[in-house]
Amino acid sequence: MLDRRTALKTGAAALAFTSFPAFAAPAKGAAALNALFDQFAQEELDISPLTATSLGLDTGKRAPEKGQLDDTSLAGIAKAKALTASQLARLKAFDASSVNGMDRLNYDVAMFAIAANDAAAREFQYGPATAGAPYIISQLTGNYCNTPPFLDTQHSIETKADADAYVARLNAFATAMDQEIEVARHDIGMGVVPPDFALTKTLATMQGLRAPAPDKSPLTTSLARRAAEKHVAGDWTGEAAKVVKDKIYPALDRQIALVREMQKKAVHDAGIWRLPKGADYYRASLTYWATTKDSPEQIHKLGLDVVADHTAKIDAIMKSHGMTQGSVGQRLAAMNKDPKYLYANTDAAKEKLIADLNAKVKAIRAKLPQYFGTLPKADVEIRRVPKTIEASQPGGYYYAPSLDGKRPGIYWINLRDTAETASWILPTLTYHEAIPGHHLQLAMQNEANIPLLRKMIDFSAYSEGWALYAEQVAVEMGMYKDDPMGQIGQLKDSMFRGVRLVVDSGMHALKWSREKALAYYVDTLGDPEASAITEVERYCVWPGQACSYMLGKLEFLKERERTQKALGAKFDIRKFHDAMLLPGAVPLSLMPQLADRYIATVKG
Repeated sequence: MLDRRTALKTGAAALAFTSFPAFAAPAKGAAALNALFDQFAQEELDISPLTATSLGLDTGKRAPEKGQLDDTSLAGIAKAKALTASQLARLKAFDASSVNGMDRLNYDVAMFAIAANDAAAREFQYGPATAGAPYIISQLTGNYCNTPPFLDTQHSIETKADADAYVARLNAFATAMDQEIEVARHDIGMGVVPPDFALTKTLATMQGLRAPAPDKSPLTTSLARRAAEKHVAGDWTGEAAKVVKDKIYPALDRQIALVREMQKKAVHDAGIWRLPKGADYYRASLTYWATTKDSPEQIHKLGLDVVADHTAKIDAIMKSHGMTQGSVGQRLAAMNKDPKYLYANTDAAKEKLIADLNAKVKAIRAKLPQYFGTLPKADVEIRRVPKTIEASQPGGYYYAPSLDGKRPGIYWINLRDTAETASWILPTLTYHEAIPGHHLQLAMQNEANIPLLRKMIDFSAYSEGWALYAEQVAVEMGMYKDDPMGQIGQLKDSMFRGVRLVVDSGMHALKWSREKALAYYVDTLGDPEASAITEVERYCVWPGQACSYMLGKLEFLKERERTQKALGAKFDIRKFHDAMLLPGAVPLSLMPQLADRYIATVKG
């Protein structure tokens, strides 16, 4: 969805849709529609300097925005909601019958995203301007945890103006935290407070950010280090440290005090069913993240079915290798603890781990042309999640490259404790986050010939569904040919997404407790409790997001099977993948159109 909280979408060069004649011959309204989309994109950039930076568009006339952060105040949220309503009205006023082919697809995608956001904005008066994240401050939401890594990885430092803009953003960081306090107090008045366990993790992360001396803060050292690397003269340690000491730490102290206040009001119930219109909010969140109208009960049953199917497959492989004692979850737990599958929990071993993952990326990259007709130009790097935020972050995640290609895609891996991720699971995590997963899909979308607005719209069910589907493609590419333990890792990771369906719907719709969700998670997957806690608590503050992975994967598989049946011997996996990727992310309801166009192209 169009999301002003985080900007993961970026882009670069243009690719023509020469292989899609069904997209050709723009209708008379195409120019007007593209002009409207351009206007929408500029409006989004106007309201979100963070998006402009993530896209690499904070240059030229937008250069002043490089010193700004998004407005997170109540007024800022109201402005964002008003903009969404205005865009929806203008899009509805456009004559959709005047466009066809790719232009009509663009229209339908934008209409789905903007209409869904507008509906949620009208119905719910807490949280940000969309559904999907009800708490403005939690262990995974808020400027305190999102701004430091953003400044370190997204805000480029090449010139003195860039460094000055960084300092300006440090000042804006303090302001933004106070704006969030305003919103949080409004939401507290409505009874919207994160669960007690989420606030415990929030407080710990805030205190970790607050702990270093101002000149040793990552906010300071990031600027000083990168300015020195680019030979940008100036006392950047002194300038940044002064803002950290005089502005950021006092604002952070105010947020810490607020969190302590919220702890007194917090309850232990995990799900959002307890919030105002909680059941409706969960359904809206499922639409936001998973673009699905399936009921929570349907999602829960699907998750149980996936878990049963994958448990049987893992059991068969284990038994064929003499692993028979205990349940599948217990056997997975034993594999997790087996020293031969663990890297030492030292910095040197963690560097070796990253080097091994880079070798995996190199090996699968060589096989990509056999399965994909089009490949991205942008490169991908593997980096360790910063130590300052690793306690609350998931095992791995991905940032897309910038529009100009100067910043590569980044696959972040969490190495807080190597015992949490055994070596037999690492290949699958890498294929998911890098290639042929997120990096391939997002970089290709960013380089595609689609409107900028389309590159700013994300559908988690599509992007996460693709990454999970890509894990299975890696199996088909032979990446586990001589690696049965890695094959177990791939099946386990897929089953993990089935567990997410069960746990997410369990907590938010069926009123499962955190402890019940945690027990089911650990018993089924055999994961260390520390990593299981991070995951389960993540679902509590991002309702519905965890459901997007498996729902999206199943839709990709469904469309591939349908296309294979329709084309028979004429089916080409490379062209199918191009057909599904080059038009950019779409909601699940529009994915059949992508396959239909490929089928029509082949059949003539």
